[in-house]
Amino acid sequence: MADPKGFLTTPRETACTRPVAERLKDWNEVYVPGSLLPIISKQAGRCMDCGIPFCHNGCPLGNLIPEWNDFAYREDWTAASERLHATNNFPEFTGRLCPAPCESACVLGINQPAVTIKNVEVSIIDKAWDNGDVTPQAPERLSGKTAAVIGSGPAGLAAAQQLTRAGHTVVVYERADRIGGLLRYGIPEFKMEKVHINRRIEQMRAEGTKFRTGVEVGRDITATDLRKRFDAVVIAAGATISRDLPVPGRDLNGIHFAMEYLPLANKVQEGDFMAPPITAEGKHVVVIGGGDTGADCVGTAHRQGAASVTQLEIMPRPSEDRPAGQPWPTFPMLYKVTSAHEEGGERIYSVSTTHFEGDEDGNVKALHLVEVAFEDGKLVQKPGTERVLPAQLVTLAMGFTGTDQENGLTAQFGLAMDARGNIERDASYATNVDGVFVAGDAGRGQSLIVWAIAEGRSAARGVDRFLTGTSALPYPVKPTDRSITV
Repeated sequence: MADPKGFLTTPRETACTRPVAERLKDWNEVYVPGSLLPIISKQAGRCMDCGIPFCHNGCPLGNLIPEWNDFAYREDWTAASERLHATNNFPEFTGRLCPAPCESACVLGINQPAVTIKNVEVSIIDKAWDNGDVTPQAPERLSGKTAAVIGSGPAGLAAAQQLTRAGHTVVVYERADRIGGLLRYGIPEFKMEKVHINRRIEQMRAEGTKFRTGVEVGRDITATDLRKRFDAVVIAAGATISRDLPVPGRDLNGIHFAMEYLPLANKVQEGDFMAPPITAEGKHVVVIGGGDTGADCVGTAHRQGAASVTQLEIMPRPSEDRPAGQPWPTFPMLYKVTSAHEEGGERIYSVSTTHFEGDEDGNVKALHLVEVAFEDGKLVQKPGTERVLPAQLVTLAMGFTGTDQENGLTAQFGLAMDARGNIERDASYATNVDGVFVAGDAGRGQSLIVWAIAEGRSAARGVDRFLTGTSALPYPVKPTDRSITV
């Protein structure tokens, strides 16, 4: 146990964010650099090293949280990094982007503020990079087997790294011009600077993983060709079909999916554009969707100089306290104030968009909405609550409905799909096609980055067993496990 009295004597402290006026002038991460290191040892000391660490169950990766908390408390950063990497390929991603279901399952959180597990995690991995503890782990020998991974998001990268380390020759195919999937183009720079992706890619290249960008399987290369070239295929293409809003006026100019808007802002940071083709500068912006992607649109619009930003959510405002129907250690749906919300704008709950209004040039100029409420389990409009919001830019951030099927990937492989638009798979992550596996959102549906990494690691084990008849790779999560669904 780190500090036997730590949870009694040390209050919870979290990372400090930079002043709003300062961070709105740049795209750097919102946190004060180095603000965690002076406090993180004591924060790790709050971990009680429970007899039954429910934080393990809260994390799909089964992270060894009490163990690396103890090492962080003792400032043994090398040992802490080893324990952290034992279950997680990319803790710098999860430490910045995961909503931390492990903290919701923390035993201390029953009646006190939970341990800052996420902050400890990111401190350990950042220190590991600074100390040179993160090095390539090339396999001692090659198996002679080959595997293709389709998609370079967290699931694809995790699967590729595990398979490479198992000795297989792995090629990752990515249809975008850079590796990273939504980590690269869906997550704004102020949430995670892309240096964290770049150095992992260099580590993976040094281990032997090969990357092919600008190649869309189904269009640029057929499934048949891919199966001829490789002994196994892992599909980690994500759930990339954005949920639409089919109301009158949807075809007006200025209404875009979040994943049309956010990547362009990231491409500016990559140096591809001087200014984004879609910008919020000087405009009244309305973001439809109250989740994390919507918050990313809010923060991006602030930095682009929006005249106003309003975020709409059809569901009621969540409680600030754990609801009775979501008891510990489940992941509760709580009211969250992200860094983007700290920066301004308005959030409106329990409203539904009825239609968009355009100007004479076909551009959106206003959004009409109405308040809604649940009655007998159904969502109904409340008469007399209609109102109009000015809107020159609207982003749709209402989630995703399944894997892209228009490029021919699923049809060419002959994959079976479930009713939710996801690719079906068995307990080993194998599809109905021999030698073809699926991991992450493509098989699970829209979910968390921590689930994507866990599924990528698990699918790699299934592939390894298929190729060699056995596997020493870990198996953190089964495809049917939905005990932590957000």
